[in-house]
Amino acid sequence: MATLIGAHRDQAIWRDYLELTKPKVVVLMLITSLVGMFLATRAGVPWTVLVFGNLGIALCAGGAAAVNHVVDRRIDAVMARTHQRPMAQGRVSPTAALAFAVLLAVAGLALLLAFTNPLAAWLTLASLLGYAVIYTGFLKRATPQNIVIGGLAGAAPPLLGWVAVTGHISAEPLLLVLVIFAWTPPHFWALAIHRKEEYAKADIPMLPVTHGEQYTKVHILLYTFALLAVSLMPYVIHMSGPLYLVCALVLGGRFLHWAWVLYRGSKPHAAINTFKYSIGYLLLLFIALLVDHYLLLNL
Repeated sequence: MATLIGAHRDQAIWRDYLELTKPKVVVLMLITSLVGMFLATRAGVPWTVLVFGNLGIALCAGGAAAVNHVVDRRIDAVMARTHQRPMAQGRVSPTAALAFAVLLAVAGLALLLAFTNPLAAWLTLASLLGYAVIYTGFLKRATPQNIVIGGLAGAAPPLLGWVAVTGHISAEPLLLVLVIFAWTPPHFWALAIHRKEEYAKADIPMLPVTHGEQYTKVHILLYTFALLAVSLMPYVIHMSGPLYLVCALVLGGRFLHWAWVLYRGSKPHAAINTFKYSIGYLLLLFIALLVDHYLLLNL
């Protein structure tokens, strides 16, 4: 396997292989995984689970991302946002990228089995296959609801973190999954509006391409209302306290503001600004969950 990966060393450098893992996406996933771990216990998370559990999840996520690069290499080559990616430029071969993906996935699963528990490992594998095979290989090209259906795989990290600590599934981490699941459509559809022409050129049936921008804007607004409602549920079930409630209302209200601005078409670049805000929204919402958790423990 190392020979396969090294076959393109003259063209590819380590940064190309790092880019295959989509590190910025993995970092956001790890933040939600970390929050899932810390919310799962009133005691401290064992350092082995904290370090090797998150490393295992990160490696599996990176492996799934590398498969995404392989499957989407022809699409990436015709889109301005992605045409500089290593595979679109031919710096990494499909064989080398797949070998790299398998290496990451096997290493990640081995760490999860060794330092967490089998359920965490199998759930991580299911998430990997859901993103790399079901979403990337089929749904992305099959239906404009690709993001909605395939979003479940990307929503799994807080559940994976929780299960890595506890060894079982419960309602609380599933609620965190539901938050990310509801966040995914307005997040990606805002980007799809901004890149509508590129998706059309690549023949990807994203909602703005198949149903038009205004139809997509209505659905972004509706999903953002749903996200606000879902984001309040941790407070409703007494999983979090007043600090989180205030943060969820403020952050969700701002998200609704951007969704409304996008719907009305009253500002230029509203789609990309909504997309950018959505990233900060998810990050800050999960940080608020974590801070509130430890505030409650100290009361």
